[in-house]
Amino acid sequence: MERLPHVAGRTYPPGVPSWVDTEQPDVDAAIRFYGGLFGWEFEEALAPGAGGRYAVATLNGQEAGAVGGPRNGPAAWNTYVAVDDADAAVRHLVSLGASLQLPPAESGAGGARAVLTDPEGAGFRLWQAGARPCAQAVNVPGGWNFSDLHTADITAATGFYAAAFGWQFDNLDYGTMIRRPGYGDHLEATVDPDIRARQAGDFTPAGFEDAVAWVMPADPREPAHWHVSFTVADRDQTADLAERLGATVLQRFDTDWTRSARIRDPWGAEFTASQFTPPSG
Repeated sequence: MERLPHVAGRTYPPGVPSWVDTEQPDVDAAIRFYGGLFGWEFEEALAPGAGGRYAVATLNGQEAGAVGGPRNGPAAWNTYVAVDDADAAVRHLVSLGASLQLPPAESGAGGARAVLTDPEGAGFRLWQAGARPCAQAVNVPGGWNFSDLHTADITAATGFYAAAFGWQFDNLDYGTMIRRPGYGDHLEATVDPDIRARQAGDFTPAGFEDAVAWVMPADPREPAHWHVSFTVADRDQTADLAERLGATVLQRFDTDWTRSARIRDPWGAEFTASQFTPPSG
């Protein structure tokens, strides 16, 4: 697919997760829920009569994600990985065992997307950026934090994604970190010149500047999937607000670095609200 014209903004090199959206059966209700929960404002990206809705969420003027639909069946959150050429990427991924669900198609001037599942059945998407370089509100309260791959076969998953996107995997005590080598250099040169100085210290894992996602063991009761986490200022306040807005808080849990809550929205889409609480020392 011909490369689309690009605009300025936070950019994502190939192989880096770059966007999240949720497909919902009731777009208006989902807009009210996520707007109330994260303070998002929305702008319709599709013209009337386009056969569906796609409302791009902004946080303090920066794009944070989107709500689309209507979807038949339970709602879900989706994670997109940046690519330079969606057609070439699809051919490569299919050759590695991925299954193509929707072929590359342009989404107006914004970019082009494709929908696939990995060999373990986890769905993911590709994004070839055009006028929409992807998520700008990241790692701030109300913004996207990370996406995690939940799978029962971590060995098979790491083999596939290493070949698919050049990812490297570091098994840490609290999870497996996915790194895209060179991403820290890209961030340092574009939007975050102090990234290495800020992350320096005994408590930060080596290579964290290149971190793009995590791998977690899947619950035996659930299929392999990509799970989305959002940064929040206060885990408990966010979880309590989500319940008042009609969601179900499935779990509250703490790690050495976070206080988090796994939440199911009123239509079935699950996500995590994560408060950053790094160790001191």
